[in-house]
Amino acid sequence: MLRAARPALSKLMARTPRQRIPYSAIVDRPPLRLPGAARLAVWPVVNVENWDIRKPMPRAVLPAPMGQSAVPDLPNWAWAEYGMRVGFWRLHALFRELGIVPTLALNGSVCGEYPRVAQAALEGGWEFMGHGYVQAPMHSVEGQRQAIRKTIEAIRSFTGRAPRGWESPGLTETFDTVDILAEEGIEYVADWVLDDQPCEILTSRGAIVSIPYTLEMNDVPMMVVARHSSQEWMLRGVRQFDRLYQESEQAARVMAISVHPYLSGVPHRIGYVEELFKYIREKPGVLFWTGERILDWYLEARPAARTTTS
Repeated sequence: MLRAARPALSKLMARTPRQRIPYSAIVDRPPLRLPGAARLAVWPVVNVENWDIRKPMPRAVLPAPMGQSAVPDLPNWAWAEYGMRVGFWRLHALFRELGIVPTLALNGSVCGEYPRVAQAALEGGWEFMGHGYVQAPMHSVEGQRQAIRKTIEAIRSFTGRAPRGWESPGLTETFDTVDILAEEGIEYVADWVLDDQPCEILTSRGAIVSIPYTLEMNDVPMMVVARHSSQEWMLRGVRQFDRLYQESEQAARVMAISVHPYLSGVPHRIGYVEELFKYIREKPGVLFWTGERILDWYLEARPAARTTTS
């Protein structure tokens, strides 16, 4: 009886973000330390997505003719499909050359629709992070819990283990998404882009960790929304890194770099991506870590474990 009533109770008591994560000034915290002489963890994330051509496209590079959106939207679907057929392989070659193991944020359906891509990431030892089942906002998903379970199971079936992390499509969440994720076994999320250090979010299952993701060093907001030049992406990355590197002398910082194959994997941008990663790699005390490696470090290094539950 109690189990049956729980979902309704959870919905009534859904917390706002301010109720889930207390304010904390980074200058007031005990300093976090990375192992050895390391000071900055860089988190590369490659987002691979399955866009359903039977629905409006999640994003568009070519506006709809006469302002009338069309389904099927072939040019914008093909724009994203290029990333899976060609762009991904440029990024894959770059990370292999530099010896960097990134996190793969993937729609669960990618395992079935693009097994060649998923297999290459698996063979490279990449971390698999849940990114919804298909590319659509969580607000529009019917049966959110079922979609999350379906994503987790698709990744588990393909890789042999469930994902520990989650990035919602477009970073979208409802007021109870993070509760559902924690209840389904997810240990960290990338949606809460509010800090340069990991922090803890209160859920119905205790705390889930927020690992610093990014909008500022994410090629979607920069290239698609703000329409910056490709060179600006690289220059911003250098400046972002330099400042975080400077601050990390006092306490550890995390810098996420988020790329999508249909944007950063195209011929006129991939050179700037290479330039940024090679610049960062030359600096001492920098670790290229996956999300789950950052999670494990934080759980050990945090000043005091939070035990508060709902």
